[in-house]
Amino acid sequence: MQKFLHVGCGMKNKSRTTKVFAGADWTEVRYDIDPSVNPDILGSMTNLDSIEDDSFDAIFSSHNIEHLYPHEVPIALAEFWRVLKPAGYFVVTCPDLQSVAKVVAEDKLTEPAYSSPAGPISALDILYGHRASLARNNLFMAHRCGFTKKVLVETLLESGFKTIASMARGYAPHFDLWALATKTAMSESELRLISSQHFPS
Repeated sequence: MQKFLHVGCGMKNKSRTTKVFAGADWTEVRYDIDPSVNPDILGSMTNLDSIEDDSFDAIFSSHNIEHLYPHEVPIALAEFWRVLKPAGYFVVTCPDLQSVAKVVAEDKLTEPAYSSPAGPISALDILYGHRASLARNNLFMAHRCGFTKKVLVETLLESGFKTIASMARGYAPHFDLWALATKTAMSESELRLISSQHFPS
């Protein structure tokens, strides 16, 4: 049985991660800063002191790192690297600012870019955080930094990850980036295989 850390889980569980992590042979540990979502471990992405070194086979983070300030991102990534086992890997997805910028350049900042279960989502929501959630005083939803595909890959490499697979879905309703980063070097064929199992098709 392999174990993955679901960082910034919110109300979600493993069924809403990737096809691999949702499988029966993976155990999920839910981690979040918000006590109202009842995580297994309560804490910040920048301080995983309650978790031992080399203790997880993988980490999954969906739309979390953009909630950090830019100077906090390397701190969080160093923590992720620390708690991964040597053969472990990190799967991350976040907004793609390059594709969102195209919407802004068309002067559609506040127009609905797509519809979600939470209602219409605009480029402004993607850039700075979901306005309806922020209005309800859920300030955990504020966005404080952002990434393009190039910047995300460079940031992961600068944080010690050795090999990276990445993709961008720069179209509605996604406007997102995906990356899989390994703690130790991995062959290109193995990296392609694992990333294809986690990335959306």
